[in-house]
Amino acid sequence: MTSDDRYNKKGVLKKKHYKRELGRLQEELVKLQHWIEAEGLNVCVVFEGRDAAGKGGVIKRITRRLNPRVARVVALGTPTERERGQWYFQRYVEHLPTAGEVALFDRSWYNRAGVERVMGFCTDEEYEEFLRSCPEFERMLVRSGVHLVKYWFSIGPEEQERRFRKRNRDPKRRWKLSPMDLEARRQWGAYSRAKDEMLEHTDIEEAPWNVVHADVKRHARLNCITHLLDQFDYEDLTPDPVELPDRGPRADDRPDIDEQNWVPAVYGSNPAEE
Repeated sequence: MTSDDRYNKKGVLKKKHYKRELGRLQEELVKLQHWIEAEGLNVCVVFEGRDAAGKGGVIKRITRRLNPRVARVVALGTPTERERGQWYFQRYVEHLPTAGEVALFDRSWYNRAGVERVMGFCTDEEYEEFLRSCPEFERMLVRSGVHLVKYWFSIGPEEQERRFRKRNRDPKRRWKLSPMDLEARRQWGAYSRAKDEMLEHTDIEEAPWNVVHADVKRHARLNCITHLLDQFDYEDLTPDPVELPDRGPRADDRPDIDEQNWVPAVYGSNPAEE
């Protein structure tokens, strides 16, 4: 428990300080984005972890102020029949970043070491091959110039339970409780063993795992973004403000505005002139 007055009695950063820090970090992310684009870097960030650990929330805060043409999120669904017949890493390769781009994987090829292993969606032979191949696959990516950063979001069982119950009470969040999430809840110990074995085989020098303590969402978001920024010795290449040209003269031959099919103004009112 810290005595810092920025924190409340529970040791959680107060909302106003959290928002201030998040805004500052998001401004730095914009600087990083411009630098990555200018330098032509290929940046791949992998987010893995327990269900309800807050991976999606962190990704949203990272991308909120960024150009979606530069920073894009990769969240793949269940593989198709064709994809199941491919080399395992093949469907992920096509989503890797090109020069000047950031790809943020909301779950990744590590599905095989987690959900597929625990739920029996792959054979023992496929799993063992993954543990052998994955480090070499990632070393190959790094050798070819991809900046690979991997995060594992760690959450305790009590906090996960609290978040699951909150989702279940809220109709706007209930979609997050998939049958797979509920089964994972029953398989807590199996997922723990799978995670430990995964890290043992894939925590390599070229692409180490970075574990984020995620029991407090505000802290996890700020800590993860700070760490991501620290991975790059970037410069501020933010463009200077531009001089806006004068707006041209109005067109005189436009149709009557009433001829347009306006969305009903349930809130406010529609304009008399565009």
